[in-house]
Amino acid sequence: MKATEFFEARLAFQTDVADVRAALQQREHIRVVDSRSPQAWDQGRIPGAIRLADLPDDDGTPVVTYCWGPGCNGATKAALALAQRGYQVREMLGGIEYWIREGFPVDSADGESRRSPDPLTAPACGC
Repeated sequence: MKATEFFEARLAFQTDVADVRAALQQREHIRVVDSRSPQAWDQGRIPGAIRLADLPDDDGTPVVTYCWGPGCNGATKAALALAQRGYQVREMLGGIEYWIREGFPVDSADGESRRSPDPLTAPACGC
């Protein structure tokens, strides 16, 4: 495999929090799927996300999976399971940890909240 093929494949199947945020702001037709436990979901989630257990049958809508963060492979496992079922799926690198660290909004039963951006992750790297 050539390096170009490797990196093209990575970009075809992975995305990052900044790109997901931009897609949501531009109202791109995607489903953001949270693969975490119900308890983690209750703590907070990406606005508009749905739980993996609530994902409707595949209708061709692109899906982005996320879990806690880079130290967790739950989003990878969910993406694999969905790909095996025929979904067009990408994994969001960084998970909700980096979503929160970049200062993006989080929904919970208490409403929407956001933390100040972590100076180690924001401002964005400009990539």
